[in-house]
Amino acid sequence: MEINQQRLVDEFLELVQIDSAPKNERLIADALLAKLRSLGLTVTEDDSGAKIGGNAGNILGVLEGEKAAPPLLFCAHMDRVHPGFGIQPQLKGGLITSDGTTILAADDVAGIVAILEAVRIMKEQELPHGRIEILFTVAEEGGLFGAKSLDASTLQAKAGFFLDSSGPVGSIVVQAPAQKGLQATIHGKAAHAGLAPEEGISAILVAAHAITRMQLGRIDSETTANIGVIQGGAATNIIPDRVELKGEARSLDNSKLDQQMDHMVDMINTTCAEHQIKADIQVSHSYSAFNLSQDDYPVKLAVEAARALGLAPRLESTGGGSDANIINGYGIPSVVLGMGYSDVHTTKESIPVEQLAAAAKYVLSIIETS
Repeated sequence: MEINQQRLVDEFLELVQIDSAPKNERLIADALLAKLRSLGLTVTEDDSGAKIGGNAGNILGVLEGEKAAPPLLFCAHMDRVHPGFGIQPQLKGGLITSDGTTILAADDVAGIVAILEAVRIMKEQELPHGRIEILFTVAEEGGLFGAKSLDASTLQAKAGFFLDSSGPVGSIVVQAPAQKGLQATIHGKAAHAGLAPEEGISAILVAAHAITRMQLGRIDSETTANIGVIQGGAATNIIPDRVELKGEARSLDNSKLDQQMDHMVDMINTTCAEHQIKADIQVSHSYSAFNLSQDDYPVKLAVEAARALGLAPRLESTGGGSDANIINGYGIPSVVLGMGYSDVHTTKESIPVEQLAAAAKYVLSIIETS
């Protein structure tokens, strides 16, 4: 099984240089619309952009097939984290990096080009296939907003493959946690910090006490928790009467997730009560967990396709969420595939050319194996 490695690398270098960000994917969306149409797919762009306040929607390309095989979905996201504008990719010794001032955006341009190259080879070699659905989503980073606003009735797939993990090609993420978000506003009492500090109640001090009471970080092998944002205060000479906290909890076990979030809320309420103040607390459900077994169709297909390439498939669990969490929730069993990139979300991000090529071959192998 051969792919056009030079074409693959050239397309990767082209697309990472197109600026993109969550809710600002218009430029790369236009490029991908043109590429999918040139490949003969039926292509649509949904209204997710309008729903989430962005300038582009999710792109769905469909290639009907003559092979009696379950429809397959391949997905990657179009947005990237900051700093992701003005990327200048560097290719040295078979390794692609940025120039060190930005991310590389292999997460998730690598997934995009692997899918595109596999479809090109499939069409050039006239390989038989079933229905293929290609989904390029918006605003995955920081909220999975594009997937959440997707009309799932547009999909017929019986198995989904999300090219969006940092493991080596051949790794298959079959388990990912659910997440809940926490937002709390603690209301203290303002006073002059120099003239009458005893008349005030510092919301920041109460928040600090509450946080130190919380179990945070790695709770157990399945559960994590974090307070990531604290904002409050107006001036150094004013006892702060308001502070906002933002945090999260994740777990592979829903009961553990509920227990952890209840604990965090309780620590805030208990501490506020001790200081005779109140807090407004909101808990939100970010996304659900998924847990596939080795007997589920996408897992069996991914394992068989990896072995066909001489890869050693590895079934893995992750602590992160992705669009696969949402699509699994829509009833389409899906896994996340390793892409072989390293140091994602940093200016040290990189991907070996051989892993990029292996990812494209893997997509093609999944299609042929189905």
